[in-house]
Amino acid sequence: MAVRSETSRKAVLQATMDLLSDTPPGPITLQKLSIEAIARQAGVSKMTIYRWWPNKAAIVIDSFIDNHVAQTPIQDEGPAIDALREHLKSLARVYSGPEGRLVAQLIAECQFDPSTLDEFKQRFWRGRVDASSTLIQRAIREGALRPDVDPTVLAETLYGPIYFRLLFQTNDLTDEVIDAQLDAVLRGFGPATPTHPPARAGRAK
Repeated sequence: MAVRSETSRKAVLQATMDLLSDTPPGPITLQKLSIEAIARQAGVSKMTIYRWWPNKAAIVIDSFIDNHVAQTPIQDEGPAIDALREHLKSLARVYSGPEGRLVAQLIAECQFDPSTLDEFKQRFWRGRVDASSTLIQRAIREGALRPDVDPTVLAETLYGPIYFRLLFQTNDLTDEVIDAQLDAVLRGFGPATPTHPPARAGRAK
């Protein structure tokens, strides 16, 4: 890709995030955001935008991913359970800010627009679940989880409460919440505690 094109693409992604942020030139809701506004903020033509993205939802999702993945890494080093814990905590911290409100709007938009839902699943959700599942598989090999655990099911089990709290705003997303959530899951999916038969009482003399 030419330097000029890559510069324009980055400008579009940044302009989108700027318009959706809590500070000027934002905030604009996802519903009211338009291709025209993005083009004006980025200093590019609408034709340039449509060269790379089919619709507004695709731009927003790419803008979200561009910022999100770097802030919520899935580490390859150290014990897998520790890496998983840190990933979930970073996700909670990010979702406690403006990005959380953006993804909540994206999920809401998905309920009314099948194409947005498909974009969100293809470009973001499936990649995150796959990456987490790979980490869970390593945790299984390390003996931190039972060998019969389904990595995809566990990944969704870990992500589910975070998105529930985000959408319903039932409680804050804090490190303490994530620790409690992961510890509860580990009690169910962790290696079984060895059981020993009770010692026989000696015969009375």
